[in-house]
Amino acid sequence: MPVSLKRRLALLLPGAVLLGVAAIPGGAQDGPDPAVRRIQTFYDSLLATMKQADRLGIRGRYEKLAPVIRETFDLAAMTRIAIGPEWNSFAPEQQSELTENFSRMTIATYASRFDGYSGERFDVEPTSDARNTGRIVHTKLIPSSGEPITLNYLMRGSGDTWKIVDVYLTGTISELATRRSEFASIVKSGGPKALVESLRQQADNRGRYFGGSSAELPGSVSS
Repeated sequence: MPVSLKRRLALLLPGAVLLGVAAIPGGAQDGPDPAVRRIQTFYDSLLATMKQADRLGIRGRYEKLAPVIRETFDLAAMTRIAIGPEWNSFAPEQQSELTENFSRMTIATYASRFDGYSGERFDVEPTSDARNTGRIVHTKLIPSSGEPITLNYLMRGSGDTWKIVDVYLTGTISELATRRSEFASIVKSGGPKALVESLRQQADNRGRYFGGSSAELPGSVSS
């Protein structure tokens, strides 16, 4: 691939913040673990997209990944948590616009970073670990050469319905902690409108950086 796998994953979380995320052992479960099953379904779609990356192009990857990402990630909760206490001061229409642009940025990030296939595989531990706020699913991305990369997911839900609310690169780097620091600075200087514009530009820049254009991504101002 043109960009190393580890670098592409690191770029998912710019300005990463390290957090302790030791999980509470959850023990064996009866039947397939629904939180694990959700991640495995996501990885199956991601891997299939990586194998078709060149043919699909940036827009095709975006459109292929969008449904499974919206199904797998609780994007509304992630937006709210990443923004923090300021969220409650925003009007409902501002909250809706922020959620949609955060979602678009998230999908564009995956569509741009996973832009090829070189024999990688994903390993998912068969049972998740209980935490006070949900469950942790432990996974590794195994490249064709080099060291495995740990990717853990904080899931919330019940029964058969579990969704991602945070991602931990190398097991300790929290996406939402990273985003909160970034978003707080933008909101402080320009309010929710400035954050909407920042999220829109980040999504558009994903397409440009990886050989496409902003107009190629659904939801672009130029599309």
